[in-house]
Amino acid sequence: MKPRQRQTRILDVVARDGEATVESLAAAFEVSAETIRRDLAQLATSGALQKVHGGARRLRLHADASFQERLSEDADAKRMIAQKLAKMIAPGDTLFMDTGTTTLFCADALVNVPQLTVITNSVRIAQVMARGEHPARVFLLGGAYSSDNAETAGPMVLEQVARFQADHAVLAVAAIDAVSGAMDSDLDEAQTARAMMANATDTIVVAQAAKLGRKAAFRICMLQEIDVLVCDDVPGDAFRAALDAAGVEVR
Repeated sequence: MKPRQRQTRILDVVARDGEATVESLAAAFEVSAETIRRDLAQLATSGALQKVHGGARRLRLHADASFQERLSEDADAKRMIAQKLAKMIAPGDTLFMDTGTTTLFCADALVNVPQLTVITNSVRIAQVMARGEHPARVFLLGGAYSSDNAETAGPMVLEQVARFQADHAVLAVAAIDAVSGAMDSDLDEAQTARAMMANATDTIVVAQAAKLGRKAAFRICMLQEIDVLVCDDVPGDAFRAALDAAGVEVR
């Protein structure tokens, strides 16, 4: 049996049973455990299933926790990403920044870059960017207000985004998949991110390595639409190959 045929049948088993072990799959297909591990690694990289210790399980779409819960997750990784981003942004740049815990960390790192203009739908980011030694010129987009994320969203926000042009769209995402691209768990947030991309010279996605290989419900863009991925760690070889093929610069 060819590897692709075997991998298709592995997906059938995982879809039917919810999960499967390396040992059971090796016995079922009469191949070595190492062969199955390679199959599972390839399937996980493509976003077809979730690889776990000793086997694999059916992939579930990622759903975000509350903003406060997410704020404390991977804080060191988000801080590292923010420091990297701050070195990329020049004085006088104009930025779109969407709502997210990672973009909020980025705002903290950008407060000392002078003469920035920031357009955002995040109340928290607006407050951060308006303070400091070199407060940015901030435009807070208006629309339907969500108290958990302290953000505005909906048609009014999308209409207002179109009034601006920016050097960079700095976007937080819920998930990035080698095949499906960058995704969000919220429809309004995905639409806001797409609108910002359409009105910016380039797109910078800020995401910790834990989000690579995930899937979420609402696509923001394909990999080839991302100019730069700012990450806290080097992506694995297979994911890095997908990013290279899409022309994504990794910082």
